[in-house]
Amino acid sequence: MTCAHRLHPPVTSACRMFSILVPSFQSTSTTERRRIYEEYVQPCLAELMGSCLFVLVGCASVIGNMGTAGVLQPAVAHGLTLGVLIVVFGQISGGHFNPVVSLSVCLCGGMKFLLLAPYIVTQMIGGMIGAGLAKAMYPSNLYDAALGGALQPSSSDLVKAMLAEVLMSLILTTVVCMGAVNGQTRSPSAPFCIGLTVTANILAGAALSGACMNPVRAFGPAVAANHWVHHWIYWVGPTCGALLTVSFIRYHSHQNRSDPRNVLVVAEDPLLPSLT
Repeated sequence: MTCAHRLHPPVTSACRMFSILVPSFQSTSTTERRRIYEEYVQPCLAELMGSCLFVLVGCASVIGNMGTAGVLQPAVAHGLTLGVLIVVFGQISGGHFNPVVSLSVCLCGGMKFLLLAPYIVTQMIGGMIGAGLAKAMYPSNLYDAALGGALQPSSSDLVKAMLAEVLMSLILTTVVCMGAVNGQTRSPSAPFCIGLTVTANILAGAALSGACMNPVRAFGPAVAANHWVHHWIYWVGPTCGALLTVSFIRYHSHQNRSDPRNVLVVAEDPLLPSLT
């Protein structure tokens, strides 16, 4: 009869080993599941919720601004909302809520490469949910008049509209990477600076392209309102702007690597080429 079948078994070395190993295995398994949740699942959920709320407020501000001259209301609403959401979710996911921000941060080594695709997917899902909620909030006549907050170039010159998206996105991603990611220049006021950048860019570029700077902000209402006029601009333009930011940061770091005071210090991802 084995020790497991005895009513009062003696404490043999085998039984002692069994009693020690099982709790240890269970503890290790629980720790691993918690690590996976905190490193991969929780950040994606934060990106989904943040993107949903950002697109909801963004679309609502555009719909509510119908009949009013100027873009002050949407500009302030987008900037304030983004700043607040970064403060709330920044410690969980980084507070991106924007595929091109995730792309630029990832290529600068500020996040794990394996998280890039899940981030973009969850951001797109959140954008669709947020746009759907905006559609449910407003009367259909007002919603339709504003195209559900969907974006389309205000200028008939698509080259100028895309150039505006490239430049506005370049400014935004530079502020994010230098103000929130770079180890030497990041600041506690980064959420405030990023929100102000969005507000300033909308005031400056809305007359040309709408100053989207965020493919998810364009994608969500495009799905909800089925409005796809020149939608590609809001993917190509911001992506090009983000890649220009990455090129500048990595080139500058490479050129100044001999001087430790000038090196751009970011969190390195082992899957990416080293900045130094």
